[in-house]
Amino acid sequence: MRLRTLTLAAASGTALLAAGLLPAHASAAASPKSAQEGTVSAADLLAKVTSCSQISNGKYRTDEETSATVPVCGKNGAVFWKADMDIDCDGQRTTNCNEDRDPWYQDDTAFHQSDGKPLKAETLPYVVVPSTSSIWNYSNSGIKGGGVVAVIYNNKVEYAVVGDTGPTQIIGEASYATAKALGIDPDPATGGADSGVTYILFKNSTVSPIESHSAAVSLGDQLAKQFIANN
Repeated sequence: MRLRTLTLAAASGTALLAAGLLPAHASAAASPKSAQEGTVSAADLLAKVTSCSQISNGKYRTDEETSATVPVCGKNGAVFWKADMDIDCDGQRTTNCNEDRDPWYQDDTAFHQSDGKPLKAETLPYVVVPSTSSIWNYSNSGIKGGGVVAVIYNNKVEYAVVGDTGPTQIIGEASYATAKALGIDPDPATGGADSGVTYILFKNSTVSPIESHSAAVSLGDQLAKQFIANN
C-alpha cells in the first residue's frame, strides 16, 4: 500500500490545468457511474453511526500531512470510522492499476484470492485497514481479511471486503473499484475524496471466496439489516 498526499494530488491537477490539458471545471478523470447496492439505505445506516464510542487507543490521520482526528468507533456487531478515501490500486496488474498509472503501485495485497493470487483493485471493491499498532489491532475487534464492509458516500452504499492493510497511523483508503462504484474519481494518482466517506466493518464476517463481489453484496445486505436491528 502506498501513501497518497493531497498536496501531490492537488499539484498534479494544477499542472494539468496549467498545461491546458483540462478545462477549469474538469477533474483529472471523469466521474464514473455510481450505483446503490443492497436493500438498506445509506440514510438508515448513517443514522446508526451518528455518535462514536471510541475503541482505538488514539486517532488516525487521513494523510501524511494532516493531524490525527479520526477514531475507530465500536457498535454492536461492527466497527466504523468516518474519513476520506485515498485510492488503492495494489494487487494484480490491470489496465488502470499498474506502475504507469499509480506512483505507489505494489503488486501484492495483504489478503489473497482463493487461488492464492493478489486481489484486483480495478475490479474488486475492497477496503484498506491500518496495520496493527498501539493505536488499534483490527483482528482483536473481529475484523479479518475478507470481512464485509459497507462503504457509504453521497447517499450511496457499496459493499466491499477487507482486502489490504496500510500504514499504522493513516486511515481512509479503498480500491479503485470501490471508488468508481461510489462515483468517486478512481485515479490512483489524483483521485479520491477529501472527506465524507463512512466505513462500517461487520465483525466476524467472511466473504467466500473473497473475490466474489456478489457474495459480498448478499452477505453485506444481510449484515446491514442485522446492524440496523441491533443498534
